[in-house]
Amino acid sequence: MTTVTLNPASTTAPGNPSVFYRNKTATATVAGKCRTRFRSKPLFAALVEEAKPRSLPPIRGNNTTNGAVPAGNSGVPYIVPASRNRADDIQAESRALARAVNASVYSPELLKLKYASRPFKVLRRTLQILVGLGSFGLKLWIDQLQGQLEQNRRSRAIELRETFTRLGPTFVKIGQGLSTRPDLCPPEFLEELSELQQDALPTFPDAEAFACIERELGLSLESIYSSMSSSPIAAASLGQVYKAQLKYSGQLVAVKVQRPGIEEAIGLDFYLIRGLGFLINKYVDIISSDVVALVDEFARRVYQELNYVQEGQNARRFKKLYADKADVLVPDIFWDYTSGKVLTMEWVDGVKLNEQAIIEGQGLKVLDLVNTGIQCSLRQLLEYGYFHADPHPGNLLATPEGKLAFLDFGMMSETPEEARFAIIGHVVHMVNRDYEAMARDYYALDFLSPDVDVTPIVPALRNFFDDALNSTVSELNFKTIVDGLGAVLYQYPFNVPAYYALILRSLTVLEGLALYADPNFKVLAASYPYFAKRLLTDPNPYLRDALIELLFKDGKFRWNRLENLLEQGKMDRDFSAKDALQPVLKLLLDPEGEELRTLVIKEAIRVTEAMSIGTMIDTYNSIPEPLRSFLPNGNGIGTPMTDVEIENMMALRQQVLRIWGLLRSSDNIDPTILQPILQVLQEPEARNLGGRVFGGITQRLAARMLQQVLRSPTTVRAPSL
Repeated sequence: MTTVTLNPASTTAPGNPSVFYRNKTATATVAGKCRTRFRSKPLFAALVEEAKPRSLPPIRGNNTTNGAVPAGNSGVPYIVPASRNRADDIQAESRALARAVNASVYSPELLKLKYASRPFKVLRRTLQILVGLGSFGLKLWIDQLQGQLEQNRRSRAIELRETFTRLGPTFVKIGQGLSTRPDLCPPEFLEELSELQQDALPTFPDAEAFACIERELGLSLESIYSSMSSSPIAAASLGQVYKAQLKYSGQLVAVKVQRPGIEEAIGLDFYLIRGLGFLINKYVDIISSDVVALVDEFARRVYQELNYVQEGQNARRFKKLYADKADVLVPDIFWDYTSGKVLTMEWVDGVKLNEQAIIEGQGLKVLDLVNTGIQCSLRQLLEYGYFHADPHPGNLLATPEGKLAFLDFGMMSETPEEARFAIIGHVVHMVNRDYEAMARDYYALDFLSPDVDVTPIVPALRNFFDDALNSTVSELNFKTIVDGLGAVLYQYPFNVPAYYALILRSLTVLEGLALYADPNFKVLAASYPYFAKRLLTDPNPYLRDALIELLFKDGKFRWNRLENLLEQGKMDRDFSAKDALQPVLKLLLDPEGEELRTLVIKEAIRVTEAMSIGTMIDTYNSIPEPLRSFLPNGNGIGTPMTDVEIENMMALRQQVLRIWGLLRSSDNIDPTILQPILQVLQEPEARNLGGRVFGGITQRLAARMLQQVLRSPTTVRAPSL
């Protein structure tokens, strides 16, 4: 690849981009006759969909010192302007929107009107598709006749991936979409289709790309850039990317240019696929879904990716929501140089997340970066619901500073609010092995219509998860869970929403990246602290119910579960013990919480008794041996209790003390931790609750004293602590 210097003095035909590009021997003498050479080590960057990295040679441009870059032939430097305020950005974004006003929007009616008058073009493309997919379908049919469908499944999956690549961008996109649908494809096909490489398509001529930039932005290249790579540093099915330096500021940017004729190509393909969908809806009874509706939804997503202003807005929203963390980087958008077909984004120096050797050579740890990705993904999926739907290794870079950079915001998705809480509840039900509740969750997750009976699904869930859950949470492999769940989805009438399929793919990709560095890494173990934090601190009613479900079983409080939640929640850096207290207390005092109050009062009496008896035993053990014989019952308790009862009491006391220790040892604990308790205790219902607890304790002590009076006390040895 040649080096590029843009110099308006050397051009004789403005508007013809080819004359701006020189070979590696070209130089520019400006601003003190200095040349700046950027780092020549391999760089892997930005805005790529499944694109393999290409080595990028140094770009020769103009020298930059003290925030200034030289001008063209005037000798007057361009001064880097001060940081733009929000008003400037809004105005620039509005101008970019105006440039994209004619961006294509998917319209089945317009496509029908357009291609109904072009029969020969339609016929030629139809034959190409029929030859490619027809031969594949014929092989599947022969496999079925010969009983070799299962035996040849892997080889057929490879053939389908290669066929989609040959058929072009639309079918590459379709293959990627199918790779996230375990309800439609067997596991072998999911794995092969997930490996589709969009850069298998050839790049388009650079002259066309440069002409597109000038046409879209209404500016000549030399007025925008001081230097630019003369060929793409990355390519994808919908466009290709160049590295450039802005003339006005000297900043390095990635310039993404849309592939010429892509709208025409995908428009014709979707017109034909939609027609096939009508035939399937009419004649294929085994497919219950509305195929035409599925095609329309998918086509709308692809057309949105063609609008680069929309992609820029996606990046801006993503940055606002998630780049508040110091270890997450989202590049800025340069709206003045962005349009429907050209996207200019801050250049990011970094290494693909699957390039472990290079990352570790920079003193970074892949597992730390993957964990950052997992935590950010959980926030995307379950907190705000707006998430990056294509987090493959090419879109995740490790920067030299140790940050995780997210790139390529063409494909985004949203998790419905109800589903966010249902997913967390689903994890709780899985941990509790409550398979009936798990099956009912599929209604809230929109997997099943309300009229579908989930009874037959429960045994399938039990058969799989009973084996999977024999391991602890820290030993669970997410891919195993996904594959097993995918097998269940494939066998039953599930309709997996797009958002959920993309969630599974996102976390599976992250776990796969981590396994390169550590074969024992488990994404569920890394995710559990986030779930624990949300359960303990989120006041949402659905999550509060899930927490009660987790902590209470058969009318008994499971202190070990609370202890485990606190231990896991502490691992999340955003966890606060103070936040974990007030929502629980308010739930306890809710007017409709009588059933919960009854359980809590019962447990509070047990805990108070355990703490009291434990204190009495501690006091007894501190008394010299000769004096203990003067105490009633010889155990310091004053009430008759068996060894087993005392051991249970002491175990409960120790567990409660450990939990209090966990609350006190929170990284951001402070003396105000008791403030929420004091505030809630001022409410009338709290005083009533305290009275009921005190009454219960009094009754328990009275009963024990009555036992002592009515029967001869048995001397019981008090355990030493």
